[in-house]
Amino acid sequence: MLYKLLAWLQYLLPHHLLTAILNKLARVKTRWFKNAMIRFIAKRFGVNWSEALLSEPDDFVHFNAFFTRELKPGVRPLAADQNALLCPVDGAISSFGSIRDGRVFQAKGQDFSCAELLADPKWAETYINGEYMTIYLSPKDYHRIHMPVTGELQQMTHIPGRLFSVAPYTVDAVPRLFARNERSVHHFTTDYGPHALVLVGAMLVASMETVWHGVLNPPRAKRIKHLEYPQGEVKLGRGEEMGRFNMGSTVVLLFPEGSLQWHQELAPGTLVRMGESLGSLKSPQATG
Repeated sequence: MLYKLLAWLQYLLPHHLLTAILNKLARVKTRWFKNAMIRFIAKRFGVNWSEALLSEPDDFVHFNAFFTRELKPGVRPLAADQNALLCPVDGAISSFGSIRDGRVFQAKGQDFSCAELLADPKWAETYINGEYMTIYLSPKDYHRIHMPVTGELQQMTHIPGRLFSVAPYTVDAVPRLFARNERSVHHFTTDYGPHALVLVGAMLVASMETVWHGVLNPPRAKRIKHLEYPQGEVKLGRGEEMGRFNMGSTVVLLFPEGSLQWHQELAPGTLVRMGESLGSLKSPQATG
């Protein structure tokens, strides 16, 4: 009951104001302040310092630099199978499986449509009867996002929206949460057909960015913005960094029908790490 109350209270909170405040605090360079923030979060959530390239609070110019910290070389090896779908982030699987009647499962009693998520009914047709996975990043996790498969960028769409928390208790309680929050949708062409990688913003997520565009927000947009990319302009290999969250959130992966077989041992709640295999990719029977 407490978690439901906390979720409902979020309807009353000034999402964007709170996020703007944190955006400023996360970039304060005053030594004692940023070090105190870093130590608190690291201890509270159990950050694994042994994996970080830099491992002392003084090594980071501000809190956000710590939050988007780089890992030591080799601590996230990529799955050897070239047909493996690589996990793009560290986190926990929220849900995964087949897209039914154009809808993506969110939590018990909750789902949303691909058309809502992508803000584009035509793109949504590409993933009819396809496969999806949502992965939640907690504050302790590595917050850079990597390519699950080699792809060439076709379009990026930035969609303004709310900034509900994406913590599991909120996902269980807020209808269509991932299709209501601010997000950035990235459409790629791959050897296995089209692929959509969606970065979902959340309360206190100060900003999202990609390696080809830079910071997407702030400022907070008021309208949907589509950016088209000519063939060959942005191509990223499997495992390459494609962006980062400047605080924790969620990613959603979409693949067309017949292009992916999930590993049987996966289940909601499974902890995953960037670079490990989530399933086997194959040329799709239909690309929509």
